[in-house]
Amino acid sequence: MPSKRTYGDRCGIARALDVVGERWALLVVRELLLGPKRFTDLRAGLPHLSPDVLAQRLRDLEAAGVVTRDKLPPPAGAQVYALTDRGAELEPVVLALGRWGSVAPFPLADDATIGPDALVVALKTLFAPSRTAAADGTYELRLGEHRYRARVDGDRFAVERGGADAPDAVIAADPPALAGALWHGRPLDAVAIAGDRRRATRFLRRFPLPAAA
Repeated sequence: MPSKRTYGDRCGIARALDVVGERWALLVVRELLLGPKRFTDLRAGLPHLSPDVLAQRLRDLEAAGVVTRDKLPPPAGAQVYALTDRGAELEPVVLALGRWGSVAPFPLADDATIGPDALVVALKTLFAPSRTAAADGTYELRLGEHRYRARVDGDRFAVERGGADAPDAVIAADPPALAGALWHGRPLDAVAIAGDRRRATRFLRRFPLPAAA
């Protein structure tokens, strides 16, 4: 990528930042952790990012072997962006960075928000394993029009896009409302729970913020 700036440092950290250190690059990766997306879907998840800058970041990441372009099969035929195998290796990096930043001050902008995929990635970031099976089960998260299948099995947590078959509970809320109930001390009133409410409540307690250093 000769047109990009470089730190000119042989350290692996510097060379990694040569690839993903540009503003918005890692957030584009975050938006693709749960699977491919169209350009418009990426824009929806990153509302403060201009189309021109998003297009440039996608070109940069594609040139670096982090992102690839593909087409959905007919009848959709839409162009989508996805992480390559090398790009997917960034997941633990992004999750660790998210955990580190989870105790940082929140932005003061009135239009600051959190998108559905960003919230689900935050759940992966903050999941706290437990020795009890009280929250074990399958859950469907309905974040606006988006659906996710979540599964807790002891110290393992998995989540992916799509509805769940016969979940133990369905949890529905707008992403900011669920984030408020999870991490900002707001009541669960804005979160609709159908099914096993006790199990769902225990599930929601498995994502605490880490203690600040």
